[in-house]
Amino acid sequence: MDIEKRLRECGIVLPEVSVPLAAYLPAVRSGNLLFISGQLPMEQGVLAYKGRLGSELSIAEGQAACRLAAINCLAVLKNNLADWGQLVKIVKITGYIQCEAHFTELPLVLNGASQLLEDIFGEYGKHARVAVGVNALPLGAACEVEMLAELR
Repeated sequence: MDIEKRLRECGIVLPEVSVPLAAYLPAVRSGNLLFISGQLPMEQGVLAYKGRLGSELSIAEGQAACRLAAINCLAVLKNNLADWGQLVKIVKITGYIQCEAHFTELPLVLNGASQLLEDIFGEYGKHARVAVGVNALPLGAACEVEMLAELR
């Protein structure tokens, strides 16, 4: 599968990897696993989606935020590969979604990230996941997405 072609077909240009906001690495490899630190929905260095689902943001906006955060995860992934052929599969994502206490549509919101990964990687993009509602995230971000990938 030509991943660069799939990215172009999906209209995605992977950004430069952002400088971490605190004392951590964007990714750590252990054996064949690459643990990608949580990524925010940043675009050109600016937080693109801020606020809470269930009051300030719609489900569609939350999905777009998760999609953007997943794109930023992919930028970190690519930065840690010699080429896309090293990727075996996306194993798992965790989505932290800033929301009101009554908001229960977390799985729908995280679909923004999950669908993107399937669109790009096909079967290799299907993954396990957890969607967690939280009270606050760094910079007031709508979401934060972390990723686990298996490499050759």
